[in-house]
Amino acid sequence: MSTTTPTPSGLTLEPGVPICQTDLPLDWYQDELKPYAEEYLALPDRTPESVLPWLDGYVRPAQEHFGDSLLLLAHYYMGGEIVQLVERYGGAVADSYALALQAARNPEKKVIVESAVHFMAESVAILAHDDQDVWITNPKAGCTMEMLAKDHMVLPATDQLIERYGDDLLVIAYMNTSGRIKSIAGSTGGAVCTSSNAHLVVDWARKQNKKILFVPDQHLGRNTASRLGMDLDALVTLPDPSVHGGNWTLDQVDGGLAALDKAEMILWGSSCGVHTIFDADMVRWWQARDWRVLIHPESPLEPVLAADGVGSTKYLWDQLLAAKPGDKLVIGTEGHFVRNARREGAKRGVEVRHLAEIPGRLSGGCGCATMSRNDPPHLAGMLDLLRRGEAPSLNHVLAGDAVDERTGRRDRLSEAERAELIGHARASLERMIEITEAG
Repeated sequence: MSTTTPTPSGLTLEPGVPICQTDLPLDWYQDELKPYAEEYLALPDRTPESVLPWLDGYVRPAQEHFGDSLLLLAHYYMGGEIVQLVERYGGAVADSYALALQAARNPEKKVIVESAVHFMAESVAILAHDDQDVWITNPKAGCTMEMLAKDHMVLPATDQLIERYGDDLLVIAYMNTSGRIKSIAGSTGGAVCTSSNAHLVVDWARKQNKKILFVPDQHLGRNTASRLGMDLDALVTLPDPSVHGGNWTLDQVDGGLAALDKAEMILWGSSCGVHTIFDADMVRWWQARDWRVLIHPESPLEPVLAADGVGSTKYLWDQLLAAKPGDKLVIGTEGHFVRNARREGAKRGVEVRHLAEIPGRLSGGCGCATMSRNDPPHLAGMLDLLRRGEAPSLNHVLAGDAVDERTGRRDRLSEAERAELIGHARASLERMIEITEAG
């Protein structure tokens, strides 16, 4: 085997370096995928020398079978080196905005297999053509932020707000939501947004002279408001869904109905646990040592204001690629992303550290545990089962699907319900695309 195995982006799988994150318990695999997990666990180690020949035995036949109609996808945050593995096999790795467009902009791809979280695969499915099928390697791969903004939580709030404000309410749904929430946004004339275009979408919404409900990330909403120069005192944050779910009434909101009536933007009370660990003291600690600090806007406002640069995963990766030898970057985002950036930076003579990597504080930073539920056995198994025509129905992603991240139980809409959802959800996504490309 060569000293390194290159991938299209230039990332390499170093020999002798373990590929996978902590292995999942065998009972976390669907019955159809357990044989692949058993084979994987029986390998002598997790290094490329062992894993890649095993993966080749399943991935290469699937690629030969499907030809150019097969498309593999992964998100930047993927752990277990899935980013490098998907790229090695010619797949695409991107942020949530670019991933959502993959089916619509590649109509020749008929079989799309995504190693990421469920809401990302569902966004691809919402925009997909009728003859394209979207599959996820692990349907239990979810998002803690999205789990705190399920439709049974959000609908009671939106129903109350619509009852009070009628057509004056416009919903903006962050990409990290299910299709059911994106459909709510579309039904109010609203739009989806990502961390890279939230300022464009919120600015567009303000020009509609509507009251905005921003779901689900309160920190991205607040940071976007700050970026646009909005009065932060005119923001209202709804009750914490991890405590209250959707069981509350508008008069129980801090400040009551008077605060809601004055609010320009109302924030759903959810957040991402990976990004809420950051604070301004961390930023200043690194800056005092001549490091440039970059941070993701899902972080709280204080560290975002203190950082040297703020942006989406694509922005963070682009900043790394633009850095010069000798530069020192600290990145505040998901841990797997930072570890990938550190390896890439080392090849460029750029030092990279995680924002929380401070003596006496967290070491290494948090990775997205739910996204890491996609691993080599899931990738190998899905591609082999698809080739054989035996892929599990649970892994087939249709718009409107709701999957329990613990049990794997799926709630699937009727065809009529799904058609209605697609109409509203696609409108909210297409509105985002129009705003973004115009901006």
